[in-house]
Parts: sequence; structure tokens; C-alpha cells
Amino acid sequence: MKRKAPLAVALMHYPTKDRLGKLVATNITNFDIHDIARACRVYGIDRYYLIHPLQDQLMFVERVLDHWNVGEGSKFNPMRKTALRDVKTAENLEKAVADWGHPNARIVATAARNLPEQVTFTFQSFKTTLETENDPYVLIFGTGFGLTQDFMKTCYGVLEPIRGASPDDYRHLSVRSAVSICLDRLLGS
Repeated sequence: MKRKAPLAVALMHYPTKDRLGKLVATNITNFDIHDIARACRVYGIDRYYLIHPLQDQLMFVERVLDHWNVGEGSKFNPMRKTALRDVKTAENLEKAVADWGHPNARIVATAARNLPEQVTFTFQSFKTTLETENDPYVLIFGTGFGLTQDFMKTCYGVLEPIRGASPDDYRHLSVRSAVSICLDRLLGS
């Protein structure tokens, strides 16, 4: 069955935690721009937002996008231009949701850790929701060592963690890998 609900993906660089649990704003990486955009394009995501409170980080993304959309990169690799067509930046989640045109979108976050106090969607239940409901959703991914607990509490729900097969339950995937796995589980055939 095909997805009915409008769906955006956002990669949030704040409010995130560092390895010591301190509040930080992480840097945007070139790989996260390209690789997540490609995954979003493959799975038909409506919009991919890179969210960061600092203008110099957002300007970095805009320079990369300009290179591939109108600069030398657009001639060098036209497929990259296609993958980046739905990438946008925003200073915060509220501005991203407003830009997308769905101010009442439901926010579903992801986390590698268990959050028993949150409403949790299994991959199957969220897939069913996306196939049967018309309400817009934003699927949020964090960077660093995850989104803060205070932010997570504001979300409509949380998607269950990705569990692999390591004997020690190791779950520290790159965000690029996590996005790809989640999108495939939710939207793959």
C-alpha cells in the first residue's frame, strides 16, 4: 500500500547532547546533506530539512546546494541535483514546519535509546499510520548523542529504536544509516 500521509524528514543539530550529556549544537556534515537527501528521494519524502540555530551552518548547506543545483556540480553530476531538489534549511523545527506548509504536522522523533515514558510507534504501526491517515508527519533524527529528553517530551511520539544483532545490543549507527534503515522499514516495498 502507498503512503497517504504527507511526510517530511528533519535532521536536527540542536537541541542535542554530546557524549557527556551536555547540551550542544552539532556541526552539519557534507555527507549528511547528500546521503540523507538521496535516501529521502528514493523513498519519496516530501521535504528534507537540515535544522540548525547558527547562520554559518545554514549558509554552509546553502553553498553546497548552490554548487550542485546551479554551479559546476549541476553540470558534473545532474543526478545529485535531482536528489537535492527537496532539501531545505531552517533555524528551528517550527520554521521548518511552517515552510513546509503543514503547521499542525505531528512530530515523531527517533532515538537509539529506549524511552518508555514516551508514546512509541513500532515500525509496523507507524507504517500503517502513514498508509491510512492523511495527517502530515515530520520524522525527526538527531545528531551527536541524541536529542535532549526535554525535546523528546514535546513530540507526538517516538519511533522504536533500530535493533541489530550484536550480542551487546550496540546501537550507535551513523545518522545516515539510521535514516536509510528507518525509511526502508516504513516505506520500502
